[in-house]
Amino acid sequence: MYKHLIVVFAGVFTGGICTLSAQDDTNIGTETVTVVKPYSPAVSDAFKIRPVPQLNDSIVLQKKEIEYQIYSVPVASTFSPAKGKASQVKKAAPEKLFNSYASVGLGNFNNALADFYTSRDLYRGNERLDFGLNHRSSRGDIDNTPLDTDYYNTRLEAAYSNRDSDRSWGVDIGLQHQLYNWYGLPEGVFDEATIAAMDEKQQYYSAEAGAQIDLEDSFFSRGELRYRRFWDAVDSGENRVILAPSFAIPLNEENLVIKVRADYVGGDFTNANVDNIQNTPGIAYGLFQAGINPGLLIEREGLSINLGAHIVYGLDTERSDTNFYIYPAVTAAYELLDEAAIAYAGVEGGLEQNSYYDFVSLNPFVSPTLDIQPTDRQYDAYVGVKGQLFSNVSYNIRGSYKAENRRPLFLLNPENTFRDDEKAYYYGNSFGLFYDDIKTLGLFGELNLTVNRNFSLGLNATVNDYNTETGNTAWNLPNVEGSLFLDYQIGDKWYLGSQLFYVGEREDLARVAVQNVAPADYPATLLVLDSYFDANAHIGYRFTEQFSLFVKAANLANNQYQRWANFRVQSLQVLAGISYKFDL
Repeated sequence: MYKHLIVVFAGVFTGGICTLSAQDDTNIGTETVTVVKPYSPAVSDAFKIRPVPQLNDSIVLQKKEIEYQIYSVPVASTFSPAKGKASQVKKAAPEKLFNSYASVGLGNFNNALADFYTSRDLYRGNERLDFGLNHRSSRGDIDNTPLDTDYYNTRLEAAYSNRDSDRSWGVDIGLQHQLYNWYGLPEGVFDEATIAAMDEKQQYYSAEAGAQIDLEDSFFSRGELRYRRFWDAVDSGENRVILAPSFAIPLNEENLVIKVRADYVGGDFTNANVDNIQNTPGIAYGLFQAGINPGLLIEREGLSINLGAHIVYGLDTERSDTNFYIYPAVTAAYELLDEAAIAYAGVEGGLEQNSYYDFVSLNPFVSPTLDIQPTDRQYDAYVGVKGQLFSNVSYNIRGSYKAENRRPLFLLNPENTFRDDEKAYYYGNSFGLFYDDIKTLGLFGELNLTVNRNFSLGLNATVNDYNTETGNTAWNLPNVEGSLFLDYQIGDKWYLGSQLFYVGEREDLARVAVQNVAPADYPATLLVLDSYFDANAHIGYRFTEQFSLFVKAANLANNQYQRWANFRVQSLQVLAGISYKFDL
């Protein structure tokens, strides 16, 4: 087939040539073409376009060759390039820290405050010396209160600490002087002559010293030793010594912690219990505890469990009475939703050492005639949930149920005009102790909000229901308490804050001593103390980073409520002062 096509093509081609040739008069003749092999074209036979084709056009102009010559001429230059500088990020200047602080203030009711504190780093911060002085006082009178209502509280403290790479230790001392008056007389009971003859002033003194040491990478992790001497203006005195070493023993992935505690408190009161018609006999007490608290800490992902117990030996040296106690010490926490919700629970107990110093700290109007006993806290079972709803909002909700034997309650002392003690605390104007076995069902809630570093707000509330063994009221214990705290920094100069407190109703008992009658049968009247709301606030202005002015106000509601029976508080109090920070 290909052969015939080639023949036809050749014929047509030959015919075309003949036609063209016919235009010329020359006769070129004929020729016969014989094809002996069919044509098989290949790719290599195709015509290829040159990448850079050559031009053979006769009209293309030829470029004329040009020669260049450069003549170098030196030019003087005074240009000097400036050195480049890296761009710096603008940042706020760091706040200057001072090692000393002083503050003084004065207000109505002749209220005064003075604070001083200084801290010195020695040997590149490895050693430090701290010194502090704090004073609060008032010399004003309270309406409808015939006795003096002065008070002051002055405390002086000094401490030295030393820190190395694997240990730290320190020693401290403290001195304190307090003055209070038993001014809470029942209204309309005593005449002016009797009141004028009363010596209602009481003074307290304390001196204490302590030492502590912490070790790293040692089974002996911490040790503490503390001694305190406490006495008053009517020859009452108390000594307390506490020794508390701690040990940590690693066990594979767990950690065994063993806490040991030896605690002794002993003292005497020259005067007898105000329930007694006569001021005899005096009161002496000596209480010693030796306990061990082993605990095994188990931590897994999101779970923390502490398994332990309190084992305590108790000795009453005055009564020659000994007891052996075992208390639970089990706690657990589990992260339900990372940090948003952490469930926790526990059952704990212990033998709590009570002291004259502790009772005065809670109620300075106690009489120097107290019966000091330890509190057997059998168990405190609780369950709750806490966490952070947002990065700046945290909460805590807890329910609890606890049982305590010999829980001390403050109870108004009876009017005992048969006494002739040196100090006037037996006119129904002081408090004694009433021990009761109490079971408490409680609910606690707390919410904290931190908008930024300049604003914070806190709110908490507690509700308790008490069940006493004697069937009496839980004297002077409120069923409802709540508080709110606020701090706000306004710019660089102004700052303010407030504290609001609410305390629910409490009950006490007014009694009158009668000769030849048992104290439990003294004529008595139930006293109901109204709930109260106390609002305090402060505002300040910083003139410089060292000097500032402040104003504080207390009892903004101007309510002379009774914190304790017959003891009214001062009405609205306003105090202004200055503070100064410096290097010493």
